[in-house]
Amino acid sequence: MKPTILLTGKTGQLGSELHRLLPRLGEVLSPDRSDLDLRDPEKIRRVMRDAKPQLVVNAAAYTAVDAAEADEDNALAINAEGPQVLAIEAKRLGALLVHFSTDYVFDGSKNSSYVESDFPNPLNAYGRTKLAGEEAIRNSGADHLIFRTSCVYATHGRNFLLTILRLATQREELKIIDDQIGSPTSAVDLAEATTAILAGMIARARDQLTLPSVDGIYHMTAADCTTWYEFAKAILEETASTPQNLPWLTSATKGRPIIARQVLPISTQAFGSPTHRPAYSVLSNAHLKETFGITLLDWRSQLRKCFSLERNPAILPPAFSSQ
Repeated sequence: MKPTILLTGKTGQLGSELHRLLPRLGEVLSPDRSDLDLRDPEKIRRVMRDAKPQLVVNAAAYTAVDAAEADEDNALAINAEGPQVLAIEAKRLGALLVHFSTDYVFDGSKNSSYVESDFPNPLNAYGRTKLAGEEAIRNSGADHLIFRTSCVYATHGRNFLLTILRLATQREELKIIDDQIGSPTSAVDLAEATTAILAGMIARARDQLTLPSVDGIYHMTAADCTTWYEFAKAILEETASTPQNLPWLTSATKGRPIIARQVLPISTQAFGSPTHRPAYSVLSNAHLKETFGITLLDWRSQLRKCFSLERNPAILPPAFSSQ
């Protein structure tokens, strides 16, 4: 089976990595935002009905957590209302919808890793809109895989990795929050794991890419966990041991030298963020491993791989084998 795949968000952190890998599985259609805007239901319907995909991968999202507090309607349109239309159209076509959600659907009050059946209770607008998207997709009746992930970063776009590199060229001392715990996840590893899962499903499919037994929500993050403070220290350590002519690193720092000499821990309260975030949002990947045989690298290994990516291009991991 060589499915027609509709990919949204092809220029984003995750979308660009999926755009690189998904052509191995089938014909990929990846319209620009001007042709498929998740805030425009009619455009979504038109693209879906013209393309008639067997697989829809929605990598588009409103991910600006702080901005969403004052822009919740727009975030809701992109994170929930648009995906709902995608799901309804996927249901009509008999297509499988793959969607990405977040650890921020939880409130962080648990002191052990969250599993898929734990009750969601988002603390902020971003989390509320992503949870609304999950619920809309489930209620549509479409075959779907929803992958909840955490703290996604890449060598392009806007993310914590690039923010730390930028600040490290401007300040000798960085103060980073040390009481929020999560699992920073590389967009490269997230895309590789997703593609491997889909490759296995396609290999087992005949005429239709549906496996009701695996339909649902899965947690997909880097293994292990850390704080933003420890993650920032690790970024600077990797930077110090990486050739400075690495193209993406040169771009991230605009060719300026790293002058940061010290990273200091600071509490969330002292930092004064306008947005409530969960203090502990570590997700258990056990269900993902049990179902698909997929295990992601630990967060430090993913970061190290990110810095070596241009020297050692990523290789698609093997698809899960049938039991």
